Amino acid sequence: MGYKAAVVGCTGYVGGELLRLLNNHTRVSIGAITAHSNAGVRLGDVQPHLSSIADVIVKDTTIENLEEHDVIFLALPHGASAELAAQIDPDVLVIDCGADFRLASTQDWEKYYGTPHAGTWPYGLPELPGQRAILSEARRIAVPGCYPTASTLGLAPAVVNNLVDSSDLVIVAASGTSGAGKALKPNLLGSEIMGSAAAYSVGGVHRHVPEILQNLRGLGATDPTLSFTPILVPMPRGILATCTASIRAGITEDEVRKAYSDFYQDEPFVTLLPEGQWPTTAAVLGSNSVLIQFGLDSEAGRLTIISAIDNLTKGTAGGAIQSMNLALGFPETEGLPMNGVAP
Repeated sequence: MGYKAAVVGCTGYVGGELLRLLNNHTRVSIGAITAHSNAGVRLGDVQPHLSSIADVIVKDTTIENLEEHDVIFLALPHGASAELAAQIDPDVLVIDCGADFRLASTQDWEKYYGTPHAGTWPYGLPELPGQRAILSEARRIAVPGCYPTASTLGLAPAVVNNLVDSSDLVIVAASGTSGAGKALKPNLLGSEIMGSAAAYSVGGVHRHVPEILQNLRGLGATDPTLSFTPILVPMPRGILATCTASIRAGITEDEVRKAYSDFYQDEPFVTLLPEGQWPTTAAVLGSNSVLIQFGLDSEAGRLTIISAIDNLTKGTAGGAIQSMNLALGFPETEGLPMNGVAP
């Protein structure tokens, strides 16, 4: 293999998922795997599911350890990528799985993250119109957030085809606990989460709100407004996003189905399910796939779109590798599972 990738932050959930997927990539080999507090440990001690590379030693995250790589994945906490990225050769492909470079608006970044804005990189959601051409030329890529991936792909055909009123968007999205990362938090303890579902960041304060709105404006929505409520549910992985909006007068169910079918007909990872079948998070477990279905409530005058993704695969690491494939000129599906794991 001629290409070598480093994974920074290899001991977290996203880092582990990157390594799982890269280990099956036929065109890119795994180089340095690095961390900070876990430097010097055996990978299998912190990622025991990665048995084929369990004896690899985790290195310290230094610029010296990242030299001579073609691709560097940054799986770091929000706000931690910018300083390291600035030290990396501009010819090296750098893919940030954190939030540092997703937002175009400095005002939005400072409002929701509270630190100086590091800038904006090409956005790693290939399914957006025109985005593949941008990513194919990129050497810096910002991977979307997991909620924005599920929500944007759910709403995109409706917004592009002006089927809905974008001033009246509501998203309620249920997520597994891995979306919160591996750091110990009381609300993520087994005794707290098992048998319970809990809303959080209610009232427009979740950090993914400006990112979703940014995507919708890019799709042609004029002055969109969004009520977004995330819900933590007792499962490790997955997102089920329920997106609703007022539908334009006269729009029929057949028109909606045609709009979604046409929009996603050539997308390898997005499936519009047959009528009557609904997305589940179990069906996308471990895959880079997105399942979508809709319902038109004529009495309420609202369109409801349901989308399901694995937050660690399509929602982060899989989306990162999909973008890497485009940037390096590989087949977009290389190394990425389309089928989930059941039961």
